[in-house]
Amino acid sequence: MLGWPVWKRIGLAGKGGMAKLGHTYSVHVDDNFHYQDEGARYKLGDFSTLEGAVAACKEVVDQYLRDEAPLDQTATERYALYTGFGPDPFIMTDDPAAGHPPFSAWTYAREKCHGE
Repeated sequence: MLGWPVWKRIGLAGKGGMAKLGHTYSVHVDDNFHYQDEGARYKLGDFSTLEGAVAACKEVVDQYLRDEAPLDQTATERYALYTGFGPDPFIMTDDPAAGHPPFSAWTYAREKCHGE
C-alpha cells in the first residue's frame, strides 16, 4: 500500500495534488421552456478542453439566436425570447479550475443580444 507522501508525490487519481491528467468537460443542454424538467435535457457531448466545451455551448446559443430570434426585434425582446424558450447549455466537469459555473448561457445570450 502506498503511504501518503508517495501517492501525493506521484499524483494518483482521486488523491489530490494532481497536475491536469485530462479532465472531461461534458456539455448538457436544458430547455428554458421546460424549466427544471430533466427529461427535456440532453447531452451534447464530452470535450477534452474547457475551451472546446465553451465553444460548443456558445454555438448552441448562437444558433438559436440566428434561427429563432428575429433581428427586427429589440435586444430586450430577443433576450426574453431566448430565456423563455431557448436551449440552455451548461458544462459539468471534475476540473476545479474551470470555475462555477464554467459557462453561463444566459450571460452569453445577454451579451450577444445587447452587443456587450
